[in-house]
Amino acid sequence: MPLLGWFLHFLLPDLNSTMLFSKLLPRDADFFEMFNRHADRIVEASQAFTQLVQNYDNLTLREKYTLDVDKAESAADRITHEVSTALHKTFITPIDREQIHSLINTMDDVADLIQDSAETMSLYDVKKMTDEIFILTDLGAKCVSRVSDAVKLIGKLADPKAAEGALKTCQEIDRLESDADHVMRSAMSKLFREEADVRELIKLKAIYELLETITDKCEDVANLIEGIILENS
Repeated sequence: MPLLGWFLHFLLPDLNSTMLFSKLLPRDADFFEMFNRHADRIVEASQAFTQLVQNYDNLTLREKYTLDVDKAESAADRITHEVSTALHKTFITPIDREQIHSLINTMDDVADLIQDSAETMSLYDVKKMTDEIFILTDLGAKCVSRVSDAVKLIGKLADPKAAEGALKTCQEIDRLESDADHVMRSAMSKLFREEADVRELIKLKAIYELLETITDKCEDVANLIEGIILENS
């Protein structure tokens, strides 16, 4: 056998084994850092949506902030895909794989709902913002901000104070969601009693439900974070 053939014959099996084994080794995917970046994008989407609502009468600003919401949501989508790809390539993860998958996808649902709210206002040609829209938007923004705070504590669970702080933040999200639930029920009651225009009633009902669902989904994120804390701290 020629020297080169002999070399390849004995070396290649080792190379193949090494390549296979290397796929099983832990990688350097920083899931906590990706969670933090995704949380930042949700906050950006929420802030842009708040500006959209506050400047709704200005068509130019309305279009600008709608575009800002879209950009933040698209950036969040890319991070979600990044996490999914990293999960497939990582043998050992810092927390349970299913927890990582559920958390990033539920966080992404929040971004999607914010974008859905902005799009629905445009598609339904909502004429004006009501007091209830302002209140629900504010409660949603507060929930998103608390979600970001809680997410950024997940990577510090070795510190009991961080774990305690995250749990308190999750409890606050739960309280905000309850407030939004109450506002939405009152808004619906007022809407059906006072709105004479059936088309406007249908539009506003859809908007109220979407805005309240943002806080529901934030509560889902909080519940997942509580589970991660209780299992890993």
